[in-house]
Amino acid sequence: MKYIGAHVSASGGVENAPLNAHKIGATAFALFTKNQKQWSAPPLSEASISKFKANCKDKGYNPCQILPHDSYLINLGHPDAEGLKKSRIAFVDEMQRCEQLGLDRLNFHPGSHLKEISEDDCLQRIAESINIALQESKGVTAVIENTAGQGTNMGYRFEHLRRIIDLVDDKARVGVCIDTCHAFTSGYDLRTFEAFQNTFNHFDEVVGFNYLRGIHLNDSKKDLSSRVDRHDNLGLGFIGNDLFGFIMADPRFDNMPLILETPVEEKWPEEINMLKALVK
Repeated sequence: MKYIGAHVSASGGVENAPLNAHKIGATAFALFTKNQKQWSAPPLSEASISKFKANCKDKGYNPCQILPHDSYLINLGHPDAEGLKKSRIAFVDEMQRCEQLGLDRLNFHPGSHLKEISEDDCLQRIAESINIALQESKGVTAVIENTAGQGTNMGYRFEHLRRIIDLVDDKARVGVCIDTCHAFTSGYDLRTFEAFQNTFNHFDEVVGFNYLRGIHLNDSKKDLSSRVDRHDNLGLGFIGNDLFGFIMADPRFDNMPLILETPVEEKWPEEINMLKALVK
């Protein structure tokens, strides 16, 4: 089964996210459980938690169809002790919010070394941060998203993801999400069937499909290996439409959230319908 959706608004309360997803014909969705541009937020109310669960049940969304995303402020590989502590506290809070909502995964960008520590030191800090968060939460998988490698961001090579996984104590509660725009601009070609197969066969060899917990479906405004993170709507960027047909026809991407983060939200119903039509 292919679960296809978008990162929808939770404005007015997390309970609105499943309703917003249903309106655009989505069978999956992503959301922020708090304001992604602020370090802290009021705790989730019991009313919001109850309504969120009820709305998910009413609209047919199970945890395996939902991919929450943490705050963009968090840097789990921060070289500074104070910045690292602040990020870890915020990440634990995000994991616990997912736990309260009955969700089973949290997607996050791994972190950045800020040119102050080595790449491997940064990866070790990220893994240590994940270990702390897993100890402070239950039932939620930490899902590492690959990055475009912009600036000093880590996670732009599959080997980075593997290194983090190797250092995480509880392998049952760590996974990855592959963003197609990030993969392409970090250097993994996806434009032809041969390139798609080569890239994901390499992913399987290095990381393993058993760790894949979601996909972000985005075209790219920037070309291959540009190391720039700029999403485009499907078929309008440098990747083109073919990739999304390859993913929809491939059973390795079944039973996980396939999430649009394309910039023109008005196109989401059209893109979702297009993707559904490509499922074979």
